[in-house]
Parts: sequence; C-alpha cells; structure tokens
Amino acid sequence: MSCWMPGCPALSMCRGLAALPIACLERAKDLKTRLGILLHKPELGHRTGASSKLQLGSRQRDSSREVLEWRESFDQLLKSKSGVTAFHTFLKTEFSEENLDFWLACEDFKKTRSKTKLASKANRIFEEFVQNEAPREVNIDHETREITRKNLSGATSACFNEAQAKTRTLMEKDSYPRFLKSASYQDMTKQATSRGISKRSHT
Repeated sequence: MSCWMPGCPALSMCRGLAALPIACLERAKDLKTRLGILLHKPELGHRTGASSKLQLGSRQRDSSREVLEWRESFDQLLKSKSGVTAFHTFLKTEFSEENLDFWLACEDFKKTRSKTKLASKANRIFEEFVQNEAPREVNIDHETREITRKNLSGATSACFNEAQAKTRTLMEKDSYPRFLKSASYQDMTKQATSRGISKRSHT
C-alpha cells in the first residue's frame, strides 16, 4: 500500500518499519513463513482427528457387543462392569438393589486375605444384609440365615456362599428376566443394533 498524503497511517507505518534493524525484519519474515506452512497443513489435525474417531468407534463397537451379550446369560451380565451398573440402576426402580449389593459385597469379601479383616468384614456384611431386620435385608429363608450366622464364629472366605447363591438365584430367576424386558434395556439393545447395522453399511 502506498500513500503520498501527509499524516497517512500507511506512510508512518512504513517509516516505523524502516527504522527497525534488518535482523528483526528477517526474523519476522521467517516467522510468517513458518506460520504459513503450519496453517497450510490440515493433514496434521486430520490425522489426530481420524485416530481419535477410530478409538471411539472401537469403544462403541465393544460396548454394543457387550450390551447384546447381557441377554445371553446372567453370568455374561455379571461379568460386565457396565452391565452390573445398568442392572443396579434397574433394581433401584424396583427397590431391590440390596440383592446385587450383597452379592457384590460377598465377591469383594472372598478376595480378603487378612483373617482379622475377614472377621470384621463378615460381621459388617451380616449386620447390613443378612440378620433379621437388617437395614438392607436380603430375601433369604430362615435356615440359610441361621447357617450364615453360625459361619461367622469361624469366618472364612466361604461363610456367605450359601446366602450369596440363594440371592443370585433369586436375581437370575426374578429380576434378570424383567431387566431384559425393561424399556431401558430395550433402548440400549436398539442403539447397539443400529450401531452394528451402521458399521456393516460402511464396510
């Protein structure tokens, strides 16, 4: 841009630039060139985006497969962390989540190695879930309750086995079929199936 008029901003800017040392001007040009090169390399950002999309797609495929596997068996559901979470949310709507919480507490209890911790954990689980009028009492028969009470005197990792098995059977035969028919699970399977169809149509 050129200007012959006095007081022209372009003229004063040119004078200002002329006063700068040549080294500074060269550096500025070099910087401008480098920025231009970076700005004209969309493939750099493109690669990153493509890689993150691939990872996301892979996670979605895995989760879709998992959701559909939950209906194969109750074991498949319990093996999946997200399956347990979804089942727990469903049980809350039926006010029976204590059955799953007890089963999970027993699973954690079995991993305890210290005898001292084993005894204190056993008492805590019994008081919370098993004894009569416990805060979160599970639905087991009187005989199983008494067997479990006796097991506490010499607590081992197996002392809740019978009560846990009864609770598991109850969930498998009663709550699990209702979970599979629930609107929330039906929605999840529809989404999982549509993702599978979408994937096949793109291959």
